[in-house]
Amino acid sequence: MPQYPQSALLTIDSLALFADYYELTMGQADFDRGNNSICTENYFIRKIPQGNYLVVAGLEQAIHYILNLKFTDADLAWLQSGPPGSELSDHFINYLRNFKFDGDVYAMPEGSLAFANEPIINITGRSIDIQIFETYLLSVMNFQTLIATKAARVVQSANGRTCFDFGARRAHGRDAAILAARASFIGGAKGTSLVVAGKYFDIPYMGTMAHKFIQDSPSELQAFRDYAGTFPHNTILLIDTYDTLQGTRYAVQVAQEMAARGHQMRGVRIDSGDLVSISQAVRQILDQAGLQAVQIFASNDLDEFQIDRLLKAGAPIDGFGVGTRLATGAVLNSLTGEGGASAMPGVYKHVEREEDGEIVPTLKLSDEPGKSTLPCKKQVQRLREDHQYVKDHICLWDEVSEEEGLMVPIVRDGELVYDFPSLQQIQGYAHKELQQLPDRYKGLSQGNEKENNTYPIEISPRLSSLQAQLIADRAKLQL
Repeated sequence: MPQYPQSALLTIDSLALFADYYELTMGQADFDRGNNSICTENYFIRKIPQGNYLVVAGLEQAIHYILNLKFTDADLAWLQSGPPGSELSDHFINYLRNFKFDGDVYAMPEGSLAFANEPIINITGRSIDIQIFETYLLSVMNFQTLIATKAARVVQSANGRTCFDFGARRAHGRDAAILAARASFIGGAKGTSLVVAGKYFDIPYMGTMAHKFIQDSPSELQAFRDYAGTFPHNTILLIDTYDTLQGTRYAVQVAQEMAARGHQMRGVRIDSGDLVSISQAVRQILDQAGLQAVQIFASNDLDEFQIDRLLKAGAPIDGFGVGTRLATGAVLNSLTGEGGASAMPGVYKHVEREEDGEIVPTLKLSDEPGKSTLPCKKQVQRLREDHQYVKDHICLWDEVSEEEGLMVPIVRDGELVYDFPSLQQIQGYAHKELQQLPDRYKGLSQGNEKENNTYPIEISPRLSSLQAQLIADRAKLQL
């Protein structure tokens, strides 16, 4: 009997093991030395990989994980069966068996704009507990923030034209495809091609036809007629299977036949070729036939740079399906070849601990520029003038009131206190946030201080002074 294949799809009961092993080995060592003090970890993003801003996404999944995390008996039995010398002790296993987070989480709501080195999430709780969160939190926050930001850039470049997520088949796995659709919607995409994302997140889903449908028909014209007959109220025809201009003429014929039956063709789609010249020729054929209402949709390895180029060149395209470079969060400039790895460099760092009832600030130092951290639990204050963002202040927690800070209470004493909005509300919030960011900070290229297009971030004098003091104290200890 052959071994039956496995899905490997994560469920709630299997999430606890979504952790790097050092989070458990450190927990074991801390447990053995009696160190389980209350401390705070910060999630922040060191450097924006592309552009000048971030659209925060992934918080709902991170909080769901934190509130539902539990180690099943099966998980614990498996951990105890590890290689000799690496197995966890019975006492620590029992600690994990009774795991329940009872700390606090403050965070920027999803859809918020964030900038480099700003705290996005503060988690305060027992040291052993909150370090277990690191891998899952970074996975969902880094990925969804990357995709939501990419989507916002794509939508911005489209300048009011419709953009859809078409990236499921090129995403890095099943979970990535679903979460990419969610994050793309937050960033401004109108919907997705992925049906399951529509079910999970109530995202509008859409689809037209593939070249296969036309190739599998007696003729291109007949394929168009058949599709229009099945979907008379949402007919979008793929016209580039054989000859795009001839396909357009067939689409015109079908549109006229539909009009005689009281229906209106919605659009045509182009998926190959020189999209500037082809879309112009297609538009001319449609207009000459009196089909000005029929829209042109385009796909084919698009991103914000390609869309910007097409529209500046006069391509009369009404909507875009963006696939590979959206679902993977590609940070490569497709025009120049400049860029790096498609990853969000978010980190989760220890910033303070309690010791004998006192708060002890901590920080990480590094010989590598940009890797040293800011100490203590922090807040962000955003200054506005005339409904436009002016600059941000990163400050100590007690320097601003809760109402003034961007991070709001999500969990207190292990209990949810935040009413999560719908995905549609999150999208609306992100749109409002982007409207308040001045246009000079929304360029497709990276910010440049000489051009005054890098959003200003200030560190409060108290926080800066504390960091300098801790660095000096650490230097003395090294002498």
